[in-house]
Amino acid sequence: MRASLIQLGVDTDESVAARRERAADLVRGLGGSDLVVLPELWTVGAFAYKAYAAEAETPDGPTAAVMARAAREAGVWLHAGSVVERDAEGRLYNTSLIFSPTGELAATYRKIHRFGFDEGEAVLMAAGTEPTTVRLADTTVGLATCYDLRFPELFRSLVDAGAEAFVVPAGWPARRREHWTLLARARAVENQSYVLACGTAGTHAGVEQAGHSLVVDPWGEVLAEAGEQEEILTVDLDVSRVAKIREDFPALKDRVLR
Repeated sequence: MRASLIQLGVDTDESVAARRERAADLVRGLGGSDLVVLPELWTVGAFAYKAYAAEAETPDGPTAAVMARAAREAGVWLHAGSVVERDAEGRLYNTSLIFSPTGELAATYRKIHRFGFDEGEAVLMAAGTEPTTVRLADTTVGLATCYDLRFPELFRSLVDAGAEAFVVPAGWPARRREHWTLLARARAVENQSYVLACGTAGTHAGVEQAGHSLVVDPWGEVLAEAGEQEEILTVDLDVSRVAKIREDFPALKDRVLR
């Protein structure tokens, strides 16, 4: 499976509409990939809390329309990062959108662990409740978002559901960059799975972003890592290595607590 991570730059000087079209152009340029991944809340900026309500949309809203078309034109599976979703009752969620190569909305995931410690996202958004996997490019992928990375029990549940790889879009701050890379490698090692962790570049509401998107293999080795600026990573993943590593070093079979 060829996977491409778009570490998109997010700047308040660029309109949301313009950034949608720019992101779509980047997706269309990756037509040789099987899977393309965008970051968390790249339309508005993960830390731009004051803009959440104004930019909230439904899963079939303007971002979905642009991303569905880009996935179809590129012929790729597209994890379009996440958007601020407004449901029928007016509640907001941090919701990931996954499109098939035909442009159909194949899956959604509402972020379970909200960041903010009683402010920001933790107050403004409702929590998702369902761990989610999706079968794409002959691989079962577990979905998580940013702060979810700190909660290993979620990833265990995704492994139990058959996940061989995890896709983690994020808006991770620069001041905790070392945690980002450490946790991505830890989730790969302990679950013997690929981790595709896609962050943003730029600054959201005064919060500098970590960048350093990375792809980690099931043995914990970093196959590719971005710098701090906008960048695209493209990596060929041998998904058969997941089963091989789990067979050769069967640590998951020794689990006791569930």
